Formats: sequence, C-alpha cells, structure tokens
Amino acid sequence: MERLRKIIHIDMDAFYASVEQLDNPELRGKAVAVGGSSQRGVVSAASYEARKFGVHSAMSSVIAKRNCPELIFVKPRFERYKEISGQIREIFFEYTDLVEPLSLDEAYLDVTENKKGNPSATLIAKQIRNRIKEKTGLNASAGISINKFIAKIASDINKPNGQKTVQPEEVIEFLEELDIRKFYGVGKVTAEKMYRLGIFSGKDLKLKSEEYLSEHFGKSGAHFYNVVRGIHLSEVKPHRIRKSLGAERTFNENISSEIFMLERLENIAEEIERRLKKSKVAGKTITLKIKYSDFTLQTRSKTIDYYISGKDLILEIAKDLLYQEKMKNSVRLLGISLSNLNTEKGDSKDEKKEIFVQLKFKF
Repeated sequence: MERLRKIIHIDMDAFYASVEQLDNPELRGKAVAVGGSSQRGVVSAASYEARKFGVHSAMSSVIAKRNCPELIFVKPRFERYKEISGQIREIFFEYTDLVEPLSLDEAYLDVTENKKGNPSATLIAKQIRNRIKEKTGLNASAGISINKFIAKIASDINKPNGQKTVQPEEVIEFLEELDIRKFYGVGKVTAEKMYRLGIFSGKDLKLKSEEYLSEHFGKSGAHFYNVVRGIHLSEVKPHRIRKSLGAERTFNENISSEIFMLERLENIAEEIERRLKKSKVAGKTITLKIKYSDFTLQTRSKTIDYYISGKDLILEIAKDLLYQEKMKNSVRLLGISLSNLNTEKGDSKDEKKEIFVQLKFKF
C-alpha cells in the first residue's frame, strides 16, 4: 500500500496589492488596484477592500473604477514583488526541498518527509504562515491534504489569513459537497456546461461515468472522473519544466490595419527571441493570440517538424496565421507563444490507482 503524501499549498493574500499597502501606509485599509488606470488599463490585483466592490484581477480599469469610485490605482513594481517572493521561498526551503512554485505568490510543498521532522503538515503550514508574517509583514493562506488538487482548493476556503486541512478520511465527503465551480480547473464556460448536464456539485459529478465525462469534456473527462474520487497523482516538482513561452501586447487604441499588426508582431517576435535565448529553449508549435475590440478571443496555431527560436521564423509563421482568415473586428491585443518545447519529455502513462484511507494518518 502506497503511503499518502502530505501536501501544502501556500497562497499569498492579494499579494501585489498587499505589498503596495505594506510599503505605503497611506494605502492600508483602502481599496487598491495594481494596474493601469487608463481607458485601456487592466487590474492585475486588487486589495480585499476593493474586492468588496466586485473589483478583481483581469477586470477593465474603467469597470473597476465604476464599481468602486474610491479605488486607488498603483503601478505594478515587479522587481519588488520578486524580491519578497524570494524571501518567502527561502522560508519554504527551511522545511522541505520539494517546493514547486506556481507563480510569485503561490507554491506547493511536499512535507511528507521534512527538515523539521514534524509529522503534522497542519502545524508546519501554520509555522510557515507565521514565519512569512514575521519576515515580510504579509499574510498567507494555506490548504493541506493528500494531493495538490485538494490542497489548492482547500487554501481558498478560509482566505484571507487562514488555512484548511482536509484529512484523508474527509476527502471524499469534502469533494462530494463541493460546488462544481470550486473545483480547480473548472472555469466559467466548463461550469455552465456542467450545469446544463445537471452537474452542480462533486456528488453530481461522481455519478457520471468516465465514458460520459470523456464524451462531453474530451481529455478533461478522465481528469474530472479521477479528482472527484480523490485521485490526483501529480507530484510536487521542484524544477517545473516550462511548457510554453510567449509575449503579448495590449494596444492604447484598437488597430484594424494589417500593416500595423505586422509591426506589432515583429516587436513581439523580437521579445520572444530574447526570452528564448535567455531560457535556452526552442519550440515547434507557434500560437497567435488575437483579442478583438469586443473582447472576444481567438487563437490560431501551427506545428512544424523542427525546433525554432529565431525571430524571423517565428514572425514568418505568425504572419501566415494572421492571414489565415479575415479579421472579425478591430484588434486590441496580439500575442505569440511557442509550445512543444525542447524541454519536454514524453509522459509515461500512470496506472490507475485506487484511493485508500488510513485513519491513523493525520495531518
């Protein structure tokens, strides 16, 4: 019988906005949005005071200001965020070397075997959150359970500045009672499709066969079938393999001229070439991302037989994708990304494993 793992998901609370409030006492207790306040601006992060008014990341700055007239916009300072993120990761490594960062403000930790010799993942999570507060002055939330999927869901339960442990014997009930919208990876479109199929909770999802879910959700069907049963075998990977690399630009004014679009794409291709050289990677699949003035999004992709990293070839293929079909509208954003990188390895097929519960195995 395989031993259950003890996984912690640490998620900083409103990280960018909290850093700004930390560094500028005048912003504390006020509705703050990190991002541009211009007509074309987008909110990168919002303080909890702003979230009460419905302000959230990826929202148009115009709509955010309309929702919260007292909203204060602050320009992002990514170097500062990276600096504090580095301090937080140093704390993680005091407890385990199995740390998988997802972004500057969140990470998975496998503490099944840890440097403190502490058998309680719940206590370790609390200690880590206290250390983060002491070292940076910022609050973090945590989720603790037997796998990454459940830990990530759990970290959102008692936000902000809280934590939630889902014990092995609680996993099935926890997932069955969970609103389908709370399942990590179920976005708005997927949730609406599940609603149409009569799936509103984990319990409803569990009633569907794997064949049924695969028929309606493709490759994601097997994933949904397994995770609702507590089966998620992905390990915490200290050195995450990059799956794609790209760049995009949002324009101050919508553009409809293909000549202007090609100029922008050339600039984007130059940026990608720089990033590829820095990362020492190349890719086979080129994807063009187009966001129209009505905010509809379209992607066009092409896979070639060899790896590329040079600006000229990337731009040539991006041009082909641009001319692939007529533009639906004027464009507000263009982006290019490379995937199918030479860092990836063939995935081995994991054998299906049944979840087991050890009642004495406590977190």
